[in-house]
Amino acid sequence: MDVCVPQKERKINAVVFDFDGTLAHLVIDFTEMKRRVAAAASAWLGRRPEPNGTPALEWIEELARDIEVGQAGQGRRFFDAAHAVIRDMECEAASRGGLFPFVRKMLRDLGGRGVDTAIITRNCAQAVEAVFPDALDYCRAVLPREAVARVKPDPGHLRSAMEILGALPETTLMVGDHPLDIETGRRAGTRTAGVASGRISREALLAAGAEFTASDARELVETLFSGGA
Repeated sequence: MDVCVPQKERKINAVVFDFDGTLAHLVIDFTEMKRRVAAAASAWLGRRPEPNGTPALEWIEELARDIEVGQAGQGRRFFDAAHAVIRDMECEAASRGGLFPFVRKMLRDLGGRGVDTAIITRNCAQAVEAVFPDALDYCRAVLPREAVARVKPDPGHLRSAMEILGALPETTLMVGDHPLDIETGRRAGTRTAGVASGRISREALLAAGAEFTASDARELVETLFSGGA
C-alpha cells in the first residue's frame, strides 16, 4: 500500500495535517477526561452519567442536550464547564509534550515545493499555541476547535482549511494518526494518509480506508513527494 507513485502523477497540491499524534506528542488520558466530564455533569443531572463510546467532545454535546431538556438554560452552563475541564487537561498535556523534531523542516520543505499546508485539530487553540507558537510561519492555516462550528470528523473542519488554501478536494491530502482523520478526508472527498506516530497501527489505519500509510509524517512526505512537486 505504501507505493512510490511519482508526485506528478498524484497531483497533491495541498496537505492538511492533524496535530496531536501527527505533528506533536501530547499524552492525554481520554478515559480520565470522560470521568471528569461525567463528574461535571453530575452537578446538573443529580447522578454521574456512565461514559460511553462517544468521543468526549460529542458526549459533552449529548449531555448538554439532556440537561437542557430538564433545565432550560443550564445546558450551556454545563457545556462551558465541561470544555474548561478538557481545556485544562489539554494544556497540561501540552506543557509536558512537544512538537516532533522534524515538523518545521518538513513543512518548510513542502512550502518550497509549492505545496500549501494547514493544520486542523480537535485540540483547543491554547494547547496548540503552547506546543507550536510559530505554526503560521510554516503553514497557511491553523484551525483548532474554536475556529470552526463543527470539528472533525465533520468534513466542514477540513473544508474550512481547504477554503483558506484555495485547494480542491481531489488535489488535497488529509494526514492523521487516527481513523477519525481518515473518515474526515473521505467525507470531504480528499486523498487520505495515516501515520502510526500516535496510538493507532498502520494496519488499523489501512482498515479505516487510508490510501497511504507511514511510520510518521516525515516518512510519508518523503515517500509521496520524492518525485518532486
